[in-house]
Amino acid sequence: MDWERYAEGLAARISYPTSDWWPAIAGTPRHALTERWLTPREDGWAVVDGASDPTAWVRSTYADDTLVTKVGAVHADHVEPDQIVIGRPTSSSTLPSLVVSMLRHGRVTPGMRLLDVATGSGYSAALACARLGDQSVTTLDVDPYLTEVAATRLDRIGRHPTIVTGNAEQELPGTFDRIVSGVSMPRIPPSWLRGLASGGRLVTTIADTGLIITADKTDDGGATGRVEWDRASFMPTRSGEDYPPLLDDVFAKARSDDGEEVTTSPFPVINVMASWGVWSMLSLEAPGIEHRMGTGEDGGPMAWMLHADGSWARAHTSRDERVTTVHQGGPRCLYDLLDYVRGWWVNRGELPVYGARVTITPDGTTTLAQGGWSVTL
Repeated sequence: MDWERYAEGLAARISYPTSDWWPAIAGTPRHALTERWLTPREDGWAVVDGASDPTAWVRSTYADDTLVTKVGAVHADHVEPDQIVIGRPTSSSTLPSLVVSMLRHGRVTPGMRLLDVATGSGYSAALACARLGDQSVTTLDVDPYLTEVAATRLDRIGRHPTIVTGNAEQELPGTFDRIVSGVSMPRIPPSWLRGLASGGRLVTTIADTGLIITADKTDDGGATGRVEWDRASFMPTRSGEDYPPLLDDVFAKARSDDGEEVTTSPFPVINVMASWGVWSMLSLEAPGIEHRMGTGEDGGPMAWMLHADGSWARAHTSRDERVTTVHQGGPRCLYDLLDYVRGWWVNRGELPVYGARVTITPDGTTTLAQGGWSVTL
């Protein structure tokens, strides 16, 4: 297989010839680390087998795209050709440009000890090994199958990082100059600060947001940094085979109940998940909201906000009158929180989340602050 020219094409799209990462991208056979993946269909997920279609294999794996490799507890390696898998993605081979961006945020250079959190397909570890050398790279994942198969495939392409099966929120397998995470964290684990060398740097995204946090260790054992101006979103960390089930019981109530409050909103319904800044700030103010979109009988947009505490909101913007009616129930008024975030944006012209200062205490307490706004994770 003439994969080298495809890898060089990928390097040209996501890097540049004088970049320190160009040789790593151009010299890493990503297809060898992602032999099968899952593609969405109306009725679920279907498997794509690379060896059965070598042209599609190289085109897909050397595109700057994320390839889902696991849905629920089922890995693509174990899916039959005619099988449909139902569930949410739980692992993937992340789009290469994002992998490289996170490593760049880490300011990773030769001589540093790197912990790559979330092994996945092994692609990020392979790039890091090419840049730093195998002996400087440790990669960790909670999923024993992922670490097992990544070890096998990395060995085949001549890469031999230290591979550990473990929970990223527990004690780390050593001391590291850089911690770069390919999985979103709800907060910074204290174990990361204990495992980060003096002057070391950590890079992660915050769960259910598009926020990249970079922070350098301070003398007191904590860390300080910022929310970067670019954005990224990874799957959140998990401790088991799958994520908790979706809130279908809360959704059933939200679809038809009038709720305790019926109000109007000054703003039209939006797809919160497609508005990175709004979604990120709302998730920081009220973590754990599940968003769903739909269409009302008049063709106007509808949105539902659901929470595990039983709170819910249903909003509909009429197609003709452009009036947004909001029904809310449960212990919290979720849509009021959304209107608060959108009101901040309208009144100030921007949201405070991007560029915010980040302060992390040695016990992992993480505070984001900017322009009179602050939130502690």
